Amino acid sequence: MSSSMRRLLAVATVPLLVLSAPGVSTARADPDWSIVPEGSAQPSAKPTAQPTRDTGHLPWQKALPGPARVVRERRLDARTLDILISSPSVGRMLPVRLLLPQGWSKSARRTWPVLYLLHGGADDYTSWTRMTDVSAHTADLDAIVVMPEAGRAGNYTDWYNGGRGGPPAWATFHTYEVRRLLEVGYRAGGRRAIAGLSMGAYGAVKYAARNPGMFRFAGAYSGILATRLPGIPAIIMNAQASEKQDPLALWGDPKRNKRVWAANDPLALAANLRGVALYLSSGTNSFNGPLDPPGSPWHPAHLGEPISAYTGKALSKRLKQLRIPHTLHLYGNGTHTWPYWIREFKSSYPMIRKALGA
Repeated sequence: MSSSMRRLLAVATVPLLVLSAPGVSTARADPDWSIVPEGSAQPSAKPTAQPTRDTGHLPWQKALPGPARVVRERRLDARTLDILISSPSVGRMLPVRLLLPQGWSKSARRTWPVLYLLHGGADDYTSWTRMTDVSAHTADLDAIVVMPEAGRAGNYTDWYNGGRGGPPAWATFHTYEVRRLLEVGYRAGGRRAIAGLSMGAYGAVKYAARNPGMFRFAGAYSGILATRLPGIPAIIMNAQASEKQDPLALWGDPKRNKRVWAANDPLALAANLRGVALYLSSGTNSFNGPLDPPGSPWHPAHLGEPISAYTGKALSKRLKQLRIPHTLHLYGNGTHTWPYWIREFKSSYPMIRKALGA
């Protein structure tokens, strides 16, 4: 590790995984869920995609007893459908936003490929539609776009909690509960791609590596992609503490619980990425770049760029050793903000379409 990187890690005590960049909302729940929708059905003994008769459920309320199930729906427009899932894995009612393709219906004979878009830290499931033109950009995509809630500092992980396990078990929520409910009741198929920014970038690559064969594409825009490099564990634990979480609850102690940390490290899991189309990108410093308005103030979250580049280079080196093809785009100046993530998403979009067969 270079001396400049050592100095950077020494000062990077800001919560890089969960600190909001300028312009990012930190609302925990969408207040519009207070509007009671129509719909009725009885709870089932197994996962079901039908809403229950009780329509008073709100995001982040305690989960209902029993298996994961959809308890509410709300249609926002012709393409946008929000569903609220009672998740035993996380122990809460959690929203998921769907962008539906043309011709979609629950009773369709066919299924559709699925693109998962993961949000960053200190944000929520609405971020992609709130901060980008993803709805318009995917208007002709013959696939379901899924944007699940992941918590302000969930880190796309089934938490260790001193060996007790979850809740919260975010990975189980996303890769099993959400996936199965969409397959059971929303015509989701088996061709999947996944992408995310910042904390979600880590989640995208980690999920692809932890679940071989589940995803055909993984895109990571400005995320930590190697969690055990020198200096990185301290940054991750500080990020958790900044959100008033026990820093050891996520993966335990970096030294005493090496196996847990390794099991959640994309670098350690790199061999499992064979066969996945990979797009990894980041700025290499925290300076304003071509997409920043002149005179934009500096923000501590921008330190996420050189640190994500540091980890991205390490993962890329390992992928090259394994002869796993991938794209690594390190673009120099550029801040930890949406204009760059939007650009990188659109740059990787042809790879996403190819992976989905759309």
